[in-house]
Amino acid sequence: SALINRMRHQPAAPSARTLQDNSEREGERILEQLSVKSQAILQEHEFSPEGVPLQALSGEQKQSPYHLGGEVVESAVAICAERALEQGIKVVNDKETILAQMQSNPVAYEDTEKSINISVDDVGVKQQKQQRQAETSNAATTDSEHKYAYQTVIHIQQQQSRYVLNGLGWAKLFSVLIAFLLHNDLLQFNLLFFVDGQKTLHAAIQKAFAWFVPMQLILDWYHLEEKCKQQLSMALKGRQVRNTVLQELIPLLWNGLLDSAIEYLRTLESELIKDKDKLQQLINYLERNRPFIPCYSVRKHLGLRNSSNIGEKHNDLLVSQRQKHNGMSWSKSGSLALAAIKALVRNNEYQRWFRTRELDFKFAT
Repeated sequence: SALINRMRHQPAAPSARTLQDNSEREGERILEQLSVKSQAILQEHEFSPEGVPLQALSGEQKQSPYHLGGEVVESAVAICAERALEQGIKVVNDKETILAQMQSNPVAYEDTEKSINISVDDVGVKQQKQQRQAETSNAATTDSEHKYAYQTVIHIQQQQSRYVLNGLGWAKLFSVLIAFLLHNDLLQFNLLFFVDGQKTLHAAIQKAFAWFVPMQLILDWYHLEEKCKQQLSMALKGRQVRNTVLQELIPLLWNGLLDSAIEYLRTLESELIKDKDKLQQLINYLERNRPFIPCYSVRKHLGLRNSSNIGEKHNDLLVSQRQKHNGMSWSKSGSLALAAIKALVRNNEYQRWFRTRELDFKFAT
């Protein structure tokens, strides 16, 4: 506002409605340019508008994933197995069993120099009502009564370089993501998606990248830990019992000992259990996500990423920081447009955009 007033030599500030309309229109232009540019890139590389290759895949897209060498991984597994044994895990206390489960973990260890890390998540803000209702002294709106305007945020990282995308819905935004990967010649690398346990998101990623071999989903450690806490709180009798079980369960999951973790939950004494269905739901969750649960301790030892927290942080930077305050509510188009402007700044694209009305669509350094 201050900048506009100085440029226009205007004593009174432009109305909030004027600033809102201008910002929303600018964000819509940015999103439209992203859509047009991504569709042009997909067409140039002989991909469908949905991001599916129309021709036979190249050698790079058929290649096997780039993994770390065997000796490096074997050494890290041996060290982490020894540490797990020293922690005194009661459920499994022999090194051979620990080593065998660590070595059979289905999630491989990627070469970071030849990998792209991608975080995908939805973020929602309170949605504006079509018309305001008359306020009454005893009518307080609860969170459960609010509707929310959701959008998807994708964070793409290659070592120190990054780019962030926002849009309405996974299906549409995944085609923009594929266009970005093509435009920056990134399909020669591994693609690692760091996700929570949402089944629909997993299915959407696997469908969108079914044609690409070097792709792996990894379940974010924070979400896995929180899921265990929530489910066990509902399944077990009291906080003390829950915490005791967590003390045994969390080290098993951290060290990739999924078989032992599931067996431990299945053999819990019946007098500790309040709700068997909730406990079974947690077991089913672990079984369903088995292909995406790595050995987190070995990954940490190798300096590999275990978390989608970078993506969560960009949810905050693009949306929550500005749009989630008491009393605020947003239209879907307004929330999306404002986040698009914020993404323009995060991607260091704003100078080019305001000069040429075009996007570079490349990593911000």
